[in-house]
Amino acid sequence: YKMTQILVMELQNFFIPPQPGSRYSISGGNLRISQLNKEEDAGIYQCLASNSFGTILSREASLHIFKTQRRSPVSVREGQGVVLLCGPPAHMGELTFSWIFNEYPSFVKQDTRRFVSQKTGNLYIAKVEPSDVGNYTCVVTNTVTQSRVQGPPTPLVLRSDGIMGEYEPKIEIQFPDVLAVAKGLTVKLECFALGNPVPSITWRRPDGVPFPRKVDVNKSTGVLEIPYFQQEDAGAFECMAENSRGKNTVKGRLSFYAPPHLVEKPQDVQKAIDESLLWECKASAKPKPSYRWLKNGEPLESFEDRIQVVNGALSISSLTLSDTGMYQCIAENRHGRVFANAELRVIAVAPDFSNSVLKAQTLARQGGDVLIECRPRMSPRGMISWRKGKEALRESHRVSVLDNGSLRISNITKLDAGLYTCVARNQFGVASSAGTLVVKATQLDVTVGESVVIPCQVSRDPTLDVRFTWFFNEQLINFGSHGGYFEKVGGASAGDIMIRNIQLRHAGRYTCAVQTKVDSASIATDVVVRGPPDPPLDIKVDEVTETTSFVSWSPGPDNHSPVFAYNIQIRSPFSLGWQAAKTGVQELRLSARVVELSPWVEYEFRVLATNSVGTGEPSKPSQKIRTKDTLPRTTPARVSGGGGSRSELVITWEPVPEELQCGPGFGYVVAFRPLGGQSWMQAAVTSPDASRYIFKNESIPPFSPFHVKVGVYNNKGEGPFGSVTTIYSAEEEPSRAPSRVRAKSLSASEVEVSWKPLPWSTSRTRIMGYEVRTTQLKPDTASVMRTVGNRTSAVIRGLDPSSTYYIKLKAYNSAGVGPDSAVVNVTTKRPPPSQSPVKVMWNATDSKLILKWDHVKALENESEVMGYKVMYKQSRQSRPSVVETNSTSLELSLPVDEDYIIQIKPVSEGGEGSSSKQITIPRIAVAHAIGFAPERRALPVLVTLSLYCTVRTFL
Repeated sequence: YKMTQILVMELQNFFIPPQPGSRYSISGGNLRISQLNKEEDAGIYQCLASNSFGTILSREASLHIFKTQRRSPVSVREGQGVVLLCGPPAHMGELTFSWIFNEYPSFVKQDTRRFVSQKTGNLYIAKVEPSDVGNYTCVVTNTVTQSRVQGPPTPLVLRSDGIMGEYEPKIEIQFPDVLAVAKGLTVKLECFALGNPVPSITWRRPDGVPFPRKVDVNKSTGVLEIPYFQQEDAGAFECMAENSRGKNTVKGRLSFYAPPHLVEKPQDVQKAIDESLLWECKASAKPKPSYRWLKNGEPLESFEDRIQVVNGALSISSLTLSDTGMYQCIAENRHGRVFANAELRVIAVAPDFSNSVLKAQTLARQGGDVLIECRPRMSPRGMISWRKGKEALRESHRVSVLDNGSLRISNITKLDAGLYTCVARNQFGVASSAGTLVVKATQLDVTVGESVVIPCQVSRDPTLDVRFTWFFNEQLINFGSHGGYFEKVGGASAGDIMIRNIQLRHAGRYTCAVQTKVDSASIATDVVVRGPPDPPLDIKVDEVTETTSFVSWSPGPDNHSPVFAYNIQIRSPFSLGWQAAKTGVQELRLSARVVELSPWVEYEFRVLATNSVGTGEPSKPSQKIRTKDTLPRTTPARVSGGGGSRSELVITWEPVPEELQCGPGFGYVVAFRPLGGQSWMQAAVTSPDASRYIFKNESIPPFSPFHVKVGVYNNKGEGPFGSVTTIYSAEEEPSRAPSRVRAKSLSASEVEVSWKPLPWSTSRTRIMGYEVRTTQLKPDTASVMRTVGNRTSAVIRGLDPSSTYYIKLKAYNSAGVGPDSAVVNVTTKRPPPSQSPVKVMWNATDSKLILKWDHVKALENESEVMGYKVMYKQSRQSRPSVVETNSTSLELSLPVDEDYIIQIKPVSEGGEGSSSKQITIPRIAVAHAIGFAPERRALPVLVTLSLYCTVRTFL
């Protein structure tokens, strides 16, 4: 609202009027003071803004005046440290300081020797040099107004009585013992020392915990900067200044606070007289804020029981016109205050139909339903009654007055036609509006999608030709067009038409015109097409809370079938399309309260109407709204952890989905304590996507149990903790090596290693398995194999024959590996024979198979043959059977009514040798057969022919 008058008031109740010719002038709400006078003008100011609706009060503004005076020279020895005082005036708001050396624009550059404090404005020179002699002027700049003032120059001169010797550091800038810092601010801690030689400045925490990455330490100026200050940044800090003559330290502590921040504030509202008002005013702060209310710039005193202020909430019952005005809620603690402004209008209006008169004529179908709306403007809401003609309307099972004042009549008859008057009254007056209800009976009802025949039959002289012409809403129907919906049907004396798959647009008046040479006639039929309702209109959403919203709409056309239900659907970024909303008790109203929404989630709403024909198309989506934030309620799932490096407690969880975080600033609170401990240690994890927290402390015993729980918080505050889970800290890597390590060669490519295992679990560590390292003393030939579980042996495969290997073992667990065992060596056996069995002969009867082959002789560098493996299977089988023998022949008791596939390979201590060619023995259809295996596979057809010849010879 435009303010019609602006005043400026000083807190001591001295008003500054905007008078011409005064030292005070007001323009656009700004106050200008000329010819400043420290005694008269210094003080605290507030602005009052007023118009016809009320008055509101601004924050305080403080004016201080920088009075300059000449300063005496500062005389020091060369090598001595010095502090030049700025002496700025008292002020409100943030200032920045700089120093001019001799003349503008030559400014003092800060380094390890010179420092300008942004807290006091003073200039510190750790060790004066001859080049420092000159005039120094302090420049003070207001960061808000960007105004700048200069103090008087201070001369710096050198004494002539000698040079200052070396001395230990003397810290001149010390931050307070306890410094309170607001949440989210950037805090800068200053530390600077005088000394010869120039001291170096370092920072640390007394507890030894390293600074987070966001902390910036400017080593050249000694400034420690912590951006976006949070609860976990609070604690003790230590600054140390050191040179060759000694060192000095100072300590201080940062505490965390939060100035008030409004999370819920009153909104402008218009209320009827005698209604009630409830304004919520809530702020987040540390410490907790106190609340007070102003009305038109004056404290709101609760002289009446109907006005109550409880925990910031203002409630006024039985509103009167005098309650109208501008209200302000002030939330404050010792660190600041915030204002929230809102206007209350209390109105009293007699009933008025000027903007909502009843329809002059309402058409209804006999047997149908009708709704006549009555919505006058009046405050407070009074009584609504109806008359038919001059008589008061009596309600019945067919006739009812709804809660909103509208009249509903069902199963309409001709007797219901007439003049209806709606009468509204409250204590300020009476008003009425009237309209006529017309009941029509000559019509044809049909439902969308059906087919209907409209008859047109006449009695006539059969000797006369007749012509039928049809009109739809007085427009000629051109059969063959209109999308093929209209078709002539009936005999020669009938002009009936059929409308196929009728649609809503086909509703209206159909006229059949009949004409002969001597006469003409016409007949009209009204066709009413019933269909699903059109989409509802004007979807509005208000009264939004954390989990509910109030949705209202206007009805669309019901397409001649009364709507009996409305359904609300919702959609959010986290839903799969549109979903049915849950509402409170609704009945057949044009509004509903949607419940069970998720806090701090953006929603869209749409409404669908349903009648006896079906459900219509949905309305257009509403504007997107976001539910209010609240304390988080969902805790992380699957809290677990363990493992990690030495002296660590690793805690993991499944992050809470965004739709369940209930507000901005979401994070996690991780609490843990040793099993059996009483007090919980806590840490805040600010990232909502975080899934782990690692606590590292050298005092944590290895593999010790901790109770752990993970909670949640957001800008509203802390939510609940999840259930307590037991997690073990990181264990130590194994401290001992396996003993009694033995190795033996199994073949030319395999070695078996065995050992005595370590204890499976102790109070400080567990054994997860063993790591076997094999090498031939060449780096590129080393290989590592891990076993799992408490095994005592392992087979190493894929080795080279006739080779010496060196093997050592070490135990491992989640923390790492233990020490190496003693090294053992082993030599693999010579390789198996490279020659395969040859001259394989077979002799078969109906029950036996006899095989013979030549002995395989090993080469000089190969293992001697110890026996043979014979593998055989039926051709339809997938897996072969194996028989071992020490000779070069074998008799198998096999029925030979199936084809067999056979292979033979030699066996030695170096392993299995090369296999013979695959031998196929066909099914025997005679009493006896012999054959031999080919030495090469290049002639399979010839082999088969040779086999058949042999069989014939024995016949």
